[in-house]
Amino acid sequence: MAEHLDPYRLPQTVVPSRYDIELAPDLDQATFTGSVSIDVEVTEPVETIWLNAAEIDVHTAEIEDASGQRTALSKIVHEAETERLRLDLGHTVPQGAYRLHLSFHGILNDKLRGFYRSVFQDDDGNEHVIATTQFESTDARRAFPCFDEPAFKAVFGVTLIVPAGQFAVSNAPMLDEQLMADGRRKVVFADTMKMSTYLVAFCIGPFEATEPMDVDGVPLRVVHPIGKGHLTDYALQVGAFSLRHFTEYYGIPYPDQKLDLVAIPDFAFGAMENVGCVTFREVLLLIDQQQATQPELMRAADVIAHEIAHMWFGDLVTMRWWNGIWLNEAFATFMATMAADVFNTNWQRWVQFSLDRSAAFEVDSLERTRPIEYPVHSPQDADGMFDSLTYEKGGAVLRMLEQYMGETAFRDGVRHYLNTHQYGNTETNDLWDAMEDVTDEPARRIMDSWIFQRGFPLISIDSDTEGRVTIQQQRFCFTPLDQDTTLWSVPVGLRYGRGGEVAEQQALLESDAIDINLGGDADWIVANAGGHGFYRVRYAPALLQHLTPVMMQQLKPIERYGLVDDTWASVLAGSTSAVDFLEFARGFSNETDLDVWTVLTSCLSQLDRLLDGEARQRYQAVLRELYGPALDRLGWEPRSDDAPRTLELRGLLIRSLAVAGQDQDALAACRRLHAQYLDDRASVEPNIAAVVAAAVASAGSREDYTAFVDRFKHAATPQEERRYQTLLAAFPGVDEMATTLEMTLNGEVRTQDAPYLVAQCMRNREQGVQAWRFMVDNWDQMMEVYPNNAIVRMLDGFKALSKPDIATEIEAFFQTHKVPQGELTLQQHLERLRVNAALREREAASLAAALVG
Repeated sequence: MAEHLDPYRLPQTVVPSRYDIELAPDLDQATFTGSVSIDVEVTEPVETIWLNAAEIDVHTAEIEDASGQRTALSKIVHEAETERLRLDLGHTVPQGAYRLHLSFHGILNDKLRGFYRSVFQDDDGNEHVIATTQFESTDARRAFPCFDEPAFKAVFGVTLIVPAGQFAVSNAPMLDEQLMADGRRKVVFADTMKMSTYLVAFCIGPFEATEPMDVDGVPLRVVHPIGKGHLTDYALQVGAFSLRHFTEYYGIPYPDQKLDLVAIPDFAFGAMENVGCVTFREVLLLIDQQQATQPELMRAADVIAHEIAHMWFGDLVTMRWWNGIWLNEAFATFMATMAADVFNTNWQRWVQFSLDRSAAFEVDSLERTRPIEYPVHSPQDADGMFDSLTYEKGGAVLRMLEQYMGETAFRDGVRHYLNTHQYGNTETNDLWDAMEDVTDEPARRIMDSWIFQRGFPLISIDSDTEGRVTIQQQRFCFTPLDQDTTLWSVPVGLRYGRGGEVAEQQALLESDAIDINLGGDADWIVANAGGHGFYRVRYAPALLQHLTPVMMQQLKPIERYGLVDDTWASVLAGSTSAVDFLEFARGFSNETDLDVWTVLTSCLSQLDRLLDGEARQRYQAVLRELYGPALDRLGWEPRSDDAPRTLELRGLLIRSLAVAGQDQDALAACRRLHAQYLDDRASVEPNIAAVVAAAVASAGSREDYTAFVDRFKHAATPQEERRYQTLLAAFPGVDEMATTLEMTLNGEVRTQDAPYLVAQCMRNREQGVQAWRFMVDNWDQMMEVYPNNAIVRMLDGFKALSKPDIATEIEAFFQTHKVPQGELTLQQHLERLRVNAALREREAASLAAALVG
């Protein structure tokens, strides 16, 4: 009986197989009416049927038996707290096939979840309203009563009654449309494949669609708000490539009838993998290739590929319950990186993936981290799963497993898994079991240690003169842990040199320590060879001393990245001093790789926050000595043969020299180039255009600020709009900060973007505290109007406010203000704030003394 079950779950006594949904949205009144008929199988006699419903009012409910006899149900009870609908049948219904009929109405909400409305203006300033959906994790129940759990898969037939002249799109192709007597159109869509409720989608409004592109028999379109068709070519190109790539990799044809990529003006997530009707933020789908930066192009390719990867892994085969969402998202992250790496080899996407891995390391280095998979009970628990551990750590450990097993063996295991479970639901272990079926590797044993345990190991490596290497593991954490004996199954790759020859060796470390015989003394040794392991490395001093002189010759860029990242982590943990790190960083003056420079500049910017006055001025001079020669080697002027990574690196170095190094000549050049860009967008290379705008904002006047607001509001592309919007948070003035913050609540900045802009404001070195206090003063309003999933992401910004009095103030605020949809993530933010505060207390004075002395 339901009362004995988890109150957020549905009993298995009634199982759906088909939905026929009819919805009629009123865009002007922000409401909708609807009806749904659900074919169900009653598996044992019941007197009550439980469904999910939230923020909808059910008017009538009937049950129809196999003979066609309908009976009105005696009682309809809505449990608002558990978002369930109880239908009392009035008598016992025996096993068998039945059909439920329900009618209802609801609101088109402004919270960017369920069935919601989105408002945008066209180029002429005319306002338009869209009705669209976002159902993951548990919000299909806000559009129609349903069995809103992933395991209750069914076929969906959708009919939409829409205003005349409005475009309508759903998961399946349009089957028929009829003009109604009142002037509205009834649009009937074909049946979907068998799928979960959270993958249902429909969008109504002033959209247009590109002509279908035939991708080996699959029609691919981009659906977009009117007037933006000129920005669709890149998405079509990436979409077609991804469809072909994944069809070949998975060895299974695309499982649906068509694929629409839909650009939505207001969207709380980046994108959503609805079967056949994938929805995106505009900035990730509508792109001017000639004006976008390399990171913008790569990010769009990543997200498009990520969602298309889900059509098989997540949609065709789906987790049984939300504890397994990590596998959907981690696998799509892994697959998208793979696809992007092939789509544009010049991006070196697996090297860039180091940045994603670092984001996961940061969270997983905390005491308050969580396992990748953990129990999920309520909708709020499910919301909390969408974080860097699910995506980036999950993707990283999959990459580690693939590199250990071999790419072909790993792919064969994935194909076996998908073929075995297509149209069904799985648990995490089903994937490892499928891999073990086709390989000899202990996939389950290895992965259980990474999926069900918190944290990750620090691998310590030492050697003796006989060529024996000792490898040890212990959990890494920014703060000391008492007697943590966690062990992982760690694939450790070693590469070493001896007399000019280079060799490699691989081991699986499953105890606290192992010895490996290299057959003689090595000149140098690299641990985590290839850079794919999800662990940090600590070299014995003698090994590090031997490695450093040959670093540029013998370490691949991804390995040098790891060396920098690991060293910075040891600074945060108190094992390396800030002074020593700065000296270490100076050793990279001849570095040429984009990602190594990216991690270096990030670490050095964090050190900058510890300094003021003369010490900071001296520090800026050190940075100029580091960044200036590197930029001189590249030159300010782009060349026709520049690779994408070179274009991006030039921009990074310009920004670092001008903003972090406060080089006055560079700042003046940035201001000239930005003025040139404002006059003629095509006259400045996009990567340079983006960074010179950032440089101007960092020291911008009120006049500059007014120009940035104007460019934000009248941007030529979604990327330019987002760029200038974000840079409003970088201005140093009190008044400019106040204006920006006000825009996050008065409607000038969309609610999908506002929380992220507030976070950026809190990161502002000069006015971050002002932003924090604005958030405190407006907390209740933000909680009311911002999307639920974005609140905890907004709070990421306060981690930069590490001065003792402000850190104490932040801790005190959250003693009485909770974030139920992300409470664990909030606690992680607070712990990271404490780590930053401890770094300041431990290192600021000694670093300043070393610089001034």
